[in-house]
Amino acid sequence: MFIRLRGTSYLWPFVLLFVIFGLFPLIYSGYVSLTSTNLYTPDQLTFVGGENYSKILQDDYFWNALRNTLTLGFLAIVPQLFIALGVANLLNYTLKLSTFWRVAIFLPYATSVAASTLIFAQLYSKQYGFVNNLLGHIGLPPVDWQAGHWSSQIAIASIVTWRWVGYNSLIYLASMQSISNDLYEAAEIDGASRWRQFLTITVPGIRPTILFTAVVSTIGAMQLFVEPLLYEGGNTGVQGGVSRQYQTLTLYLYQQGFSFSHLGYASAIAFSILALIVLALAIGFGLARASRTVRGAA
Repeated sequence: MFIRLRGTSYLWPFVLLFVIFGLFPLIYSGYVSLTSTNLYTPDQLTFVGGENYSKILQDDYFWNALRNTLTLGFLAIVPQLFIALGVANLLNYTLKLSTFWRVAIFLPYATSVAASTLIFAQLYSKQYGFVNNLLGHIGLPPVDWQAGHWSSQIAIASIVTWRWVGYNSLIYLASMQSISNDLYEAAEIDGASRWRQFLTITVPGIRPTILFTAVVSTIGAMQLFVEPLLYEGGNTGVQGGVSRQYQTLTLYLYQQGFSFSHLGYASAIAFSILALIVLALAIGFGLARASRTVRGAA
């Protein structure tokens, strides 16, 4: 009994820190979302009930931010996971300097997100950027990568993709290495090409991992903040471009809370984002259960 109590006591520091820095802020933010609160007078709370949430339903800027978040997430997640699958499949084969390539592919993730965003902003500069210079060499007109709706979103999505491809590649690689080599040897004897082996053995074998990375990437996309904030910087970055063409939900939350001082409304937006993340998790778990059911029936 004493040993059991002694072992449990090691958990108390974590529980205490979680209550102070996790549970209490969450509960308090939920309460603030039901009030009208100013950033400069946080002690003066006026209870308004669900008024902030009703305002969200009628707020065109919120729905614009939600659309931008979803499109940015799609533009970043889909290429990111497909490229990561291809890279992991290459690294899964015996290569010279395999350790070097694995470290190299992980370096973008270890790079400061602020530094990488600022560098990409220079690459996508309208007048002197490398990307438009490259387009000019192949006979294409320059693109306004900051003012355009889709062009700015593609540019920001490329930053996210570049940064997270290596991270997901290593996750896929670890999962691929758990697949038995006997399956590949049998397929090779049957005359299956490497592409066929990839489609029929590798992808089904790491399906749970693919689903995991898709769910985690979706949650990350719902919280996308630094890249769009620093892409142009200043008030334009907080607004998500001159016409809010890439303002995400977290940028809109930040603008409401710290630029307009509407802490109550910002808290309501935060809980709306939390609800969307919970929905994404529920869909992910549902797909995972359906996948296990299909494989069990097979």
